[in-house]
Amino acid sequence: MNYYSHLECGYCKKTFDKNRIWNLCPDCGKPLLARYDVDSARKVFKKEILKEREKTLWRYSEMLPLENQKFRLSLGEGFTPLIKSTTLGFESGIKNLYIKDEGLNPTTSFKARGLCVAISKAYELGIREVSIPSAGNAAGAMSAYAALAGMKSFVFMPKDVPEPFIAECKALGAEVTLVNGLINDCGKLAAEGVKEFGRFDVSTLKEPFRIEGKKTMGYEIAEQLNWNLPDVIIYPTGGGTGLVGMWKAFDEMEKLGWIGSKRPRMVSVQSSGCAPMVKAFEEGKEFAEMWKGAKTVADGLRVPAAIGDFLILRAIRESNGTAVSVTDEELVNSAKQIGRTTGIFASPEGGATLAAMKKMKSINWIKDDETVILFNTGSGHKYMHLYK
Repeated sequence: MNYYSHLECGYCKKTFDKNRIWNLCPDCGKPLLARYDVDSARKVFKKEILKEREKTLWRYSEMLPLENQKFRLSLGEGFTPLIKSTTLGFESGIKNLYIKDEGLNPTTSFKARGLCVAISKAYELGIREVSIPSAGNAAGAMSAYAALAGMKSFVFMPKDVPEPFIAECKALGAEVTLVNGLINDCGKLAAEGVKEFGRFDVSTLKEPFRIEGKKTMGYEIAEQLNWNLPDVIIYPTGGGTGLVGMWKAFDEMEKLGWIGSKRPRMVSVQSSGCAPMVKAFEEGKEFAEMWKGAKTVADGLRVPAAIGDFLILRAIRESNGTAVSVTDEELVNSAKQIGRTTGIFASPEGGATLAAMKKMKSINWIKDDETVILFNTGSGHKYMHLYK
């Protein structure tokens, strides 16, 4: 069974029909969130059932928005390993340090989760053409699942992204447009095509379903830690869908009766060359200002404005977490440290989480005996130029 019930605006809280095609809230222009009949789900969807389920994100299908399973698309995404990093923990002074290695997803990044669910739902709704502005990994993931569904896909990327991202999208059948600018410039150009040709926009948090795929990271870490959440989660933040999604998952799991009220402190990590969330958090603001002159070698962090900024900041504050920026040198060096101590070829965004943890440990914000999870959101293979 599936318990998807309706859509709700994350800001004004108005509700909308789940059977219509929506992007943003038509009233206030903020992101829409999928909601579920959790009271009904709680009676039958027990965590013990999961033992017999496939090891993909679809193991949580009751709490995902796809209603007709014949439209389910899968390349084996989700249920990535949660690796206890003893050597790295020893070097960092953290006894219980784990890395959630999202680089082992299809298309080698966490973006496979969100785009798997978003494209599956688009497929169910009868959409035939999809469009995305992306710094790289999201475009590759969208292209892969669109290809699986037989959809046409249109990608808009900054022209200076690493070549492997461009090659991947083209190999997967996408029509790629390279843009002289940042991801927000790509978004403007993509929006023109959406309006003119009727393509469905799957930009970060501009549709309701990518976050549903990303939230499964929260379900997984709870399951992999025997339904005990960690003390701290450190997450690299561009558009912030994963952080918001996990926070949503924790609330759902508590209502299902799977976990208690304990929550991890959520740490948002950005590059010092593009840190709008850090600035807004430090200034106590609800929304983040556009970051001018955004520049970082970690393409996934080069997001000068996020439409879900208030949701990111809300999750950080409700969890008693924080937002931290690190330099490009720190994040690349930390990615290399992850590699030599764990055997994980981390992306620079993944390296940023270790760099942030070391900063927070140095001021005793993280204690020696706390359980900490770092998210490596992608493989380093698409960033070979940084590791020479």
